[in-house]
Amino acid sequence: MTSSRQRWAITLVAAVLGLLVVAQLRAQGANPGLSNLSAQELTLVIANVNTRNEQLRAEVAALDRQLTSLTEAQSRGESALGQLRSDLAALEAWAGLTAVVGPGVSIRISGEIGGEGIEDLLNELRNAGAEAIAVEGVRVVPGTVVYGAPGELSVENTPLPDGFEIRAIGSPQILTGTLTRSGGVIAQLGATYPDATISVTPLDSVSIPATDRDLVPSDAQPSL
Repeated sequence: MTSSRQRWAITLVAAVLGLLVVAQLRAQGANPGLSNLSAQELTLVIANVNTRNEQLRAEVAALDRQLTSLTEAQSRGESALGQLRSDLAALEAWAGLTAVVGPGVSIRISGEIGGEGIEDLLNELRNAGAEAIAVEGVRVVPGTVVYGAPGELSVENTPLPDGFEIRAIGSPQILTGTLTRSGGVIAQLGATYPDATISVTPLDSVSIPATDRDLVPSDAQPSL
């Protein structure tokens, strides 16, 4: 794009110069008597030519500045577009619209535990900085709830087996430390649900799918 604009600007300048040269030659053809002009008249002609040359140089400089401005504007536009695309990808990842991969933890849960206990665990993950969470392959987004009595848990109307996995992306050290600390959420759940077993494994790579939910609000409208 930039090379094309440069060629266009050079062609335009050459065309202008060519027209001026032709016009000057025609003028000289109509007035061939330069040799008959006095020294004062020749000085005036030379001065006019020099003035016109300065005007042409100014026009060329203006075209160069315009070309530079257009090139810089294009570069800024491409940079802004790239930034917007990056921001959109980040927002889509945060919203759960796209699958994501990163370091994190795997939490294995078996035994009898109620939906309230799983929700406490998910809230603790969010508070610890988890950037994406999935329960047995179901992406957790606003409105996703794990509910049910012990042995009858479900998420997004999908029953959870006895022995399911929660995956979360975030700092493996922070997530693991927060969940397993003395008096932390796992210790509390162990006291409330003594028949449940919860284990946490830090992982270098965790894959979390996109949500299947329709996240378009039915009532809320953007306020601009």
